[in-house]
Amino acid sequence: MTKLHEITMHDAHTALSQKEISSRDLTLACLNRIEETKGLGAYLHVDADGALSQADAADARRASDATLGPLDGIPIGLKDIFLTRDLPTTCGSKILEGFIAPYDGTVSRKLKEAGTVLAGKLNMDEFAMGSSNEHSAYGNALNPWNPEHVPGGSSGGSAVAVASGSCVGALGTDTGGSIRQPAALTGTVGLKPTYGRVSRYGVIAFASSLDQVGPMTKDVEDCALMLGAIAGHDPKDSTSVDCEVPNYLENLEAGVKGLKLGIPKEYFIDGIDPEIQKAVQAAIELYKSLGAEMLEVSLPHTDHGIATYYLIATAEASSNLARFDGVRYGMRVEEQGDGLAQMYTKTRGAGFGPEVKRRIMLGTYALSAGYYDAYYLKAQKVRTLVRQDFTQAFDKVDAILTPTSPAPAFKVGANMNDPLAMYLSDVFTVSANLAGLPGLSLPCGFTEAGLPIGLQILGRPWDEAGVLQIARAYERENEWSTRRAP
Repeated sequence: MTKLHEITMHDAHTALSQKEISSRDLTLACLNRIEETKGLGAYLHVDADGALSQADAADARRASDATLGPLDGIPIGLKDIFLTRDLPTTCGSKILEGFIAPYDGTVSRKLKEAGTVLAGKLNMDEFAMGSSNEHSAYGNALNPWNPEHVPGGSSGGSAVAVASGSCVGALGTDTGGSIRQPAALTGTVGLKPTYGRVSRYGVIAFASSLDQVGPMTKDVEDCALMLGAIAGHDPKDSTSVDCEVPNYLENLEAGVKGLKLGIPKEYFIDGIDPEIQKAVQAAIELYKSLGAEMLEVSLPHTDHGIATYYLIATAEASSNLARFDGVRYGMRVEEQGDGLAQMYTKTRGAGFGPEVKRRIMLGTYALSAGYYDAYYLKAQKVRTLVRQDFTQAFDKVDAILTPTSPAPAFKVGANMNDPLAMYLSDVFTVSANLAGLPGLSLPCGFTEAGLPIGLQILGRPWDEAGVLQIARAYERENEWSTRRAP
């Protein structure tokens, strides 16, 4: 029998509607699970009193037939990069320690309006810079399938919370794979929507032309439910696109018969873990048996994706993080008579961790006089070529199938002294961010050691519905998404 903390959103909605459970019951189950799994480090702040108050309000609405929809009364967690009124928002950094957001960001507000219960704020790599959640200033998040291994990053806390059942669903952000890669490493479903589909207003910026908000859930239907609640145009975000938001549940069960799915030859290369190669190949064979046609496609600029991404992302991070100076908000190291410049230097030196400092320095160098054309401008040109690769591929196919990560979750500390090895964790995910495409990771197996494996589905711009439909067709045929971490 499913334990209450293991329930999916859509099953919770059914149980709540039929009054088999209450929102208070479900919230207490999640809060108890937070306590049971606190050693995994998923949460940076738990708002137990606020969550129970919100749950009671949801139960009262349901009793008076005034429920707000399918997410009403369901406990969620938010990556600590989302501004949430009257709650701490640290972005995993000492420089924002003690900062209380004065307003809700757009996605935080939308989820409140949908009636969700906010259990708390979730751990993350500092300022979303990392692939393992080892760069949080407040301690590591650990993989619930094996705590000796990382959960991926930067949305590691969100992945851990969903996988361990300490919330029913969560939001993360994805700049170069930070939703999809931790989803793959923890056996959850994570979706990065098309750039511009979800508002970034009230989301602390890492790289503004790459960042995107998306759901992390236990299965594909839950992913569709959450995306429907947060998607849509927002005049407060100049990069938000005013286009219709479809009903993501409408064609979810339509299957893949007659669809053309692309297999990019550049993503199946030497160096992929053989167990991942085998699992993804088995998924491809399953899609064939379901009536999909497989076509080889080429994305020739894939080899340049990591270098291009780490030039653009670090340059934008250098610019965005200049605002954290000890003057307006966050911590300040007093200048002790040495002047304003010294206060800036000491505050940023003490407040930022080593990975954030590394990326600020890389980005500042790439933007500096004499190097802008050689690095940043050239990277933007290659980005256009990456986007053109996908455009040409989507002339032939409806979606593209790849591994999400080249390897399963590595051991804690294994790559901490090798930044390049850490950056290569994102080799299959960064191109979708450079091209602004929707991408989803869902479980497609486990290694012999019991670690999850993820399958990535990349879609045309604005075709999240198609990506979800293709993911659901696979999910229906196996039990990977029904497995729960201990």
